[in-house]
Amino acid sequence: MTTFVEQAPIIISTDPLQAADQEDSDELMAVSNELRTVSVPMHLHGHRLDKVLSELVPEFSRNFLQHMIDAGYVRLNGVLMAKPARKLKAADTLDLELHPTAQSQAFVGQDMGLLPVYQDEHLYVIDKPAGLVVHPAPGNWSGTLLNGLLAMDPGLSLVPRAGIVHRLDKDTSGLMVVARTRPAMDGLVQAISVRSMHRQYLALGKGVWQGADQLSVHAPIGRDPRNRLRMAVVDLDKVPGKTAQTDIYLLGQAPNACLVHCVLHTGRTHQIRVHMASLGHPLLGDMVYAGPVVAGLSRQALHAFRLSFAHPITGLRLAFESALPPDFSDLLAGWGLRYNIPTL
Repeated sequence: MTTFVEQAPIIISTDPLQAADQEDSDELMAVSNELRTVSVPMHLHGHRLDKVLSELVPEFSRNFLQHMIDAGYVRLNGVLMAKPARKLKAADTLDLELHPTAQSQAFVGQDMGLLPVYQDEHLYVIDKPAGLVVHPAPGNWSGTLLNGLLAMDPGLSLVPRAGIVHRLDKDTSGLMVVARTRPAMDGLVQAISVRSMHRQYLALGKGVWQGADQLSVHAPIGRDPRNRLRMAVVDLDKVPGKTAQTDIYLLGQAPNACLVHCVLHTGRTHQIRVHMASLGHPLLGDMVYAGPVVAGLSRQALHAFRLSFAHPITGLRLAFESALPPDFSDLLAGWGLRYNIPTL
C-alpha cells in the first residue's frame, strides 16, 4: 500500500525479475459496417466537412473520419463528397458509411501479461520491456504496448491512443505513464508541454568520455537530410527541426564505454541517441546511429529508469524508479561498473 504525501515525492522501485513473476491513427476500436445520418447544426455552419464530422460523430477520431471521406463513404445531401475541406451549411444532411480500416482493426486488445508498477482510477505507470513497439504503425499493426493496454484494461478504448501520452523507442526499456481518463490525459499532456514531467535515463555510450563530467547539450534535432530513416542534429536555418536539450552526467568509465545519466528537457524523437552520437559516443548496440554491437546486448543501451510528475487530478507529486533490466545490468557487472545517481 503506497502512502501519498504532498511534501515529498513517492519513490516506487520496480525489479523486472520480480515483475516477471507477477507488463499514427487515433482510432482504437474496429468498427463494423454502419450507416450514420446526421444534420449540420447552426453552430457548425461554414465549417469544414472533416471538422463537422468530428463534432457530430465524436467517438471516432478526425483522422479516421478523413479516411472515410477519402474512401468515398461520405455523402452530402445525397451526393458523394471526397473533399475534407468542403464548407457546409446549416441543415445539410450527411450520410456516413463506417467501414473498418486496417488501422482500426489493429487497435484491439492482445494479452501480454502487462502488470502496472502503479495504478489508480486516473492513470497507470508501466515498465516497458525492450523490444516492444509502443503504438501501432505501418509494419507493426499488432503486438504493441497499445494492444497490451487494451487487453489489460478495455476501458482504455474510450481514451485517445489508449491513454498513451509519450513514447519510448521499441528497443528502449523503462517507465511510461498512461492515462485512464480524458481529464487525466489532458493534464499529463499539459505537463509534458510545460516540461513539468521529468524523465531520466541511464545510457552506455561508446568509448572513453572526454571533457567535463557534466554538460548540457543544446542541439536542435530534425530529420537527417542524408538518411530519412534517421534523426540528426541540424542547422535550423537550413533544415526543419526543433530545439532539444539533454543534460548528461558521467557516472562511470570502462575501457571502451562510458555510463551516463541523461535528463531530458525536451522530448524529440531519438533525442538521447542523437545527442550522444553527436558527441562521438553513440549508444552501445544502437545500429541506427553506429553504436557498436556488444555481446549480450541486442538493442541500444538505454533505460528510462526514473519518472516523476504531479498527479494530473490530485496534484500530488509522484516519482518512480525502475531497476535496470538484466541485459543492461549484466553488462555493467561484467565491466565492474557501479554508480550512484543523485536525486535531481
